[in-house]
Amino acid sequence: MGLDGFSLYASVYELNKILTGGRVDKICQPRKADIYISVRLPGKTYILHLCTDPRMAFAAIAAEQPENPPEPPTFCMLLRKQFEGGRIAGVSQLGLDRVMVFEIDTLGAGALIITKKLYVELMGKYSNVILVQNDIVIDSLRRVGVNSSRVRTVLPQQTYLPPPPQESINVLLTTEENFISRVREQSDKSIYKAVLQLGAGFGPVTVRELLFLAGLPADIPVNKLNDDDFSSLTGALQEIISLYKEKQFMPLFIQNDGNKVIAMAAFPLHNYQQQVKKFPTMSMMLEAAYVLIDDYISPEKEQLRKAAVNELTRQKNKKEKLIKELQAAQNAQEQKNKADNIMTYQYQFKDHMDDMIAVPDIYDENGTLLKIAMDKKLTVIQNMQKYYNKYDKLRRAEKILKEQLACCSFNIEYLTTIELSLESSSALSEIADIRAELVKNGYIQEEKRKRMALPVSTPFKFILSDGSEVLVGKNNFQNDRLTLKTAQPDDIWLHTKNIPGSHVIIRTAGRLPEQQSIEEAAMLAAYYSKARNSSKVPVDYTMCRYVKKPSGAKPGSVIFTNNKTLYVTVKENLLQKLKQI
Repeated sequence: MGLDGFSLYASVYELNKILTGGRVDKICQPRKADIYISVRLPGKTYILHLCTDPRMAFAAIAAEQPENPPEPPTFCMLLRKQFEGGRIAGVSQLGLDRVMVFEIDTLGAGALIITKKLYVELMGKYSNVILVQNDIVIDSLRRVGVNSSRVRTVLPQQTYLPPPPQESINVLLTTEENFISRVREQSDKSIYKAVLQLGAGFGPVTVRELLFLAGLPADIPVNKLNDDDFSSLTGALQEIISLYKEKQFMPLFIQNDGNKVIAMAAFPLHNYQQQVKKFPTMSMMLEAAYVLIDDYISPEKEQLRKAAVNELTRQKNKKEKLIKELQAAQNAQEQKNKADNIMTYQYQFKDHMDDMIAVPDIYDENGTLLKIAMDKKLTVIQNMQKYYNKYDKLRRAEKILKEQLACCSFNIEYLTTIELSLESSSALSEIADIRAELVKNGYIQEEKRKRMALPVSTPFKFILSDGSEVLVGKNNFQNDRLTLKTAQPDDIWLHTKNIPGSHVIIRTAGRLPEQQSIEEAAMLAAYYSKARNSSKVPVDYTMCRYVKKPSGAKPGSVIFTNNKTLYVTVKENLLQKLKQI
């Protein structure tokens, strides 16, 4: 889902109005499909987001710039070399095609101004960003060779050729009557196909809205329409074009019941029954729509997630086997009973004669018959010794199995906290913390290559209703740092009871917090835990002076005393009011 060329016109107008004259300050490319360009204007810095994701390609002003990767991609370094310090001379569109053109003036040799162009082609899976000077391609985000396209190649040192033109009409540069007269000539087609093919930049969303306003079914043939029908179509076209001429754009998108974006435009859409969401700017609409479809997970994070999930699965399978072995070990007394009965009745049986014997159980008051399987290869005495040996083995195994089961349960709980930490972490420094933790505990191997130094990761920070500051750890390293180093003895420590989750600290500044503040912090503890979607989540809280870390315990593991327990249900609307800083 993305904008057609007709609606893209509104985005181009908006970006041109905002960015023209701005100086290119910084450029980063956190992933291949996304390029962020900081544009500095007097008293304000805008973040231009160029997205070539095939699911939704667009260009918009972003609210914030994501974290810069420590090693920028090659194309990002090229853009920095070519553009940083330059000024945006203008933003335009190739006709009504889905191609934006950013003209950037840079200072060349001899203090001469050189204008370079950045073509941003927003065409689904063919989306690309192409750097051009004097109509010659310098380089592109995606190089397109003859093996990829027979129609058009995009390679360095070649002449830039725009996407092949189509025989269509720009309704913003002609009269409505001229466009309608051309539609009349398409007598062998349906009205939907005729308008879609003739309207430059028209996509399915625009055409359906035009036909809806005109009151025409999409599948009716053009030769079946009368003058009144064409008059209605002219009126509908005038209604939309008037918004464009007056620059009164109304950005919106349509969501279905699953919150999936099914349509977006720069003008009102009346032919959808689903939820409509309106926005003050095109950029805000596009960024909001992208958030709904963006399920990107960085390779680094995905690698750690897979390692944690695989180890967690292994530990769970091991636990199941241990439980079965422990159940068998706990039946050791049965083996001893059988051995005692064989010893009592040994003189009644002959060696190598019976597969099964039945004797009155000496431990049963009623003398119930006890059936005992015998190995004919062994003597009666040897069968007795076999059962005694099995009893001794199971009795020794029970103690070992209980220790292994406790260790396995602890590992499962610990790895669950790693999964939770990965959900809460997005910054490279936070993911690096989790990697270091997994390496330290032997779950993954340490990388041989040296990585660039990263800043120290920081926890979530919130302001409660009474103004108190709350810190929430994103991973086990942060949890330890918060609880054992950052927090003061009189601060309040919270954690979900017997449920993996984050450590939460209320900074009290020496005063006792109100009960409402403790309840709000408890909701944060419940929200950043495995019980996020549960009701009446138990949350323990106590002063930080009563929280200790046992010697040799894994990161995030603590013991505490003097605690009380709250039962809270997460209220999303209340948490949204808590200011995150």
